[in-house]
Amino acid sequence: MKKGKLISTLTLLSGVALTLAACGNNNKDTSHPNFKEYTPKKAIKNGGSVSVAVVTDTPFTGIFNDELSTNNTDSEVMQYGDESLFATNDTYKFVKGGVADIKINKNAKTATITINPKVKWSDGQPLVAKDYEYAYEIIANKATHSQRYTSSLADLEGLEEYHEGKSDTISGIEMPEGENGRTVVLHFKEMKPGMNQSGNGYIWEAAAPYHYLKDVPFDKLISSNKVRKNPLFYGPYKVSKVVRGQSVSWVPNEHYYKGKPHLNKITASVITPASVAQSIKSNKFDVTQVSNSQWPNIKGTKGVNFIANIPLSYSYLGFKVGKWDSAKGENVMNKDAKMNNRALRQAIAYGMNVDQVYKRYSYGLSFRIPTLIPKQFGDYFDKDVKGYTYNIKKGNELLDKAGYKKKGAYRVQPNGKPLTIRLAAMTGSKVQEPIIQNYIQQWKKLGLNVKLTSGRLMEMNSFYDKVQNDSKDVDMFIGAWSLSSEPSPQDLYGAKAPFNYSRFVTKENTDLLNDIDSQKAFNNSYRVKKFHQWQAYMDKEAYVVPVSNSYSIYAVNNKLTGYSLAPSKSMGGGFPNWYYVGYAK
Repeated sequence: MKKGKLISTLTLLSGVALTLAACGNNNKDTSHPNFKEYTPKKAIKNGGSVSVAVVTDTPFTGIFNDELSTNNTDSEVMQYGDESLFATNDTYKFVKGGVADIKINKNAKTATITINPKVKWSDGQPLVAKDYEYAYEIIANKATHSQRYTSSLADLEGLEEYHEGKSDTISGIEMPEGENGRTVVLHFKEMKPGMNQSGNGYIWEAAAPYHYLKDVPFDKLISSNKVRKNPLFYGPYKVSKVVRGQSVSWVPNEHYYKGKPHLNKITASVITPASVAQSIKSNKFDVTQVSNSQWPNIKGTKGVNFIANIPLSYSYLGFKVGKWDSAKGENVMNKDAKMNNRALRQAIAYGMNVDQVYKRYSYGLSFRIPTLIPKQFGDYFDKDVKGYTYNIKKGNELLDKAGYKKKGAYRVQPNGKPLTIRLAAMTGSKVQEPIIQNYIQQWKKLGLNVKLTSGRLMEMNSFYDKVQNDSKDVDMFIGAWSLSSEPSPQDLYGAKAPFNYSRFVTKENTDLLNDIDSQKAFNNSYRVKKFHQWQAYMDKEAYVVPVSNSYSIYAVNNKLTGYSLAPSKSMGGGFPNWYYVGYAK
C-alpha cells in the first residue's frame, strides 16, 4: 500500500476512483442493507473473459510503475498484475505468506525482507534483492522526477545522500546474498511506531524489474515503452495489450507464484461517468464502479451483486499559501499570500452547505467528515472535533471582524484591494457542476467573489498540473486523497511533503507530525493524544478543510465469485486479488 494517491475526481460527488478498504473491524460491516464486501462464495471454474469499466472522464496517464505513478486511475488499471510485496491481515498488519516477508527489529533499527523463491516477473526472470533496491533508486534519483521521494522514506540510511547526488549507492540497503539473492536488510536512522503496518510511509512496498529497466536512463524512464506499453509485473496477470489512455488487456502470468489464475483474459476500459448507469443496467461490463449520484437508477439492476465498503479516503478544500521549492525539496510558506488569513479560510469553510448537498445528490451514500483522520482509524480519530457545518452568519462575522469590508456586492481585502478568489475543481459526474456552482453561490452570500480557475471545471491532468506547480490562478482547490492504511499524515502535510499542495509550513504542525511518528509514540496512548492535538490544530487553522467521504460501490456480475475488498484478500492498494476471481461452476 503506497501512501497518498490522487483521486481522479471529487470522491463523493461522482463516486469514481476510490479504492482503499476500510480498516479494523469495519471491514465486514458496511452498515448498508444493499451491500456486502465480497461476492457469494461458490465453486469456481477455469476460463472465461471479464470486462472491467474504468470510470473517468479523462484518458488514464498510463504510468505502469509504482515508483513514478501518483494517479489513482493508473493504479486501478494496473491492479491485475501490481501485487504489493507484503501480505497483510484485515487490519493491515504485515503477515507472512506474501511475495516477500518482512521482519522489523526495533533494537537493531532494521527491517529484513525475504523474497519468496517462487516469485518471478512476468517474463520468467526471478524477483531478486536488486529489484527492491532499484525501486528506491527510481524514487530517490532526481532525474526521474518521482513524487514518491519523502522525508519519511529518507529515514533509510543513505537515501538522502543518494538523492542529493553525494553517493552513487544507498548505504542503508544491504544485500547479504548479493544483488541476485533474496534477502534485503534495510538500516534506518530511527525506528517508527507504524513500521509493522502496511502503508507506513517509511518502508517501500513494491519492487521494479532491474534486469528489464536498467538500460533506460532515469530521465527517460517515465516515458519509456517499458513502463508505458510493455511493463512487467509479478502479480497474477500480465499485460497483453495497451491502447494508450483507453484500455489495457491482461492475460494469465504463467510464472505467478501461487499458480495459474482462473480467467483467460481481463480487459479494463475507460468509460465516462455519464454512461455508468446505462452500462450497469445493460450489463455491458462485468465490474463497474457505481457513480453514487446515479444510485436510484441502478439499484434494482438484475444480474449483479453490489459489493461495497467505506474507503480510507476523503475529499478536501485546500488553500494555497506558498510554493514548492524544488531546489531545497521543501514547501515554503508566503506570509503575505492572499489565502494566508485564518478568518478568511474559516469563513469559506462555514460557507459550504455540505450536508444539504449530499442529502440532495447522493442518496445517503456520501457524508460530511469532520477531520482529516477518518473514523476507520479508531482511537486515532478525534470524535470531539466537529469540523465546519454550514453557518453563513458565523462566516460573515469572521470576515467583518478580520477587516474584509464590503464594497458593493463583494468584500475587499483588509488592505483595500479587490478580492477575487480562484477555485480549481475537477470535472466529474453530471452533478459535479451544479454542486460546485452551489458552493460559489453560498460564498457569494458571504460577499466573496469566487471564480473558477480557467473559467470552468478542469479535467484531472490539467487540474493536478496547476495544483502541483502552484499556478498563480489557483487560490484554493477541491481535491481528494486515497489514503494509506497507516494513519500518519506526515507524507501529505509535512514541511517536506510534495503532496502538501497547500504549501503550509508551521512550527506547530511540524512538531505535531514529528511527535506522531516519534520514539515516544511507541506508547500508543501518547500517539493517540498527538493525533487528537493535530486534528484540533488543523481544524482551527483550516489550511486544509475535510469535506466528505462516501461508499465505494461496485456492480459485479453475479456469475463471478472470489471478488473481495477485504484487505487480507487484496493486491494491496485496496484492490481485490484477481487470482481468486473467476466464474462460478
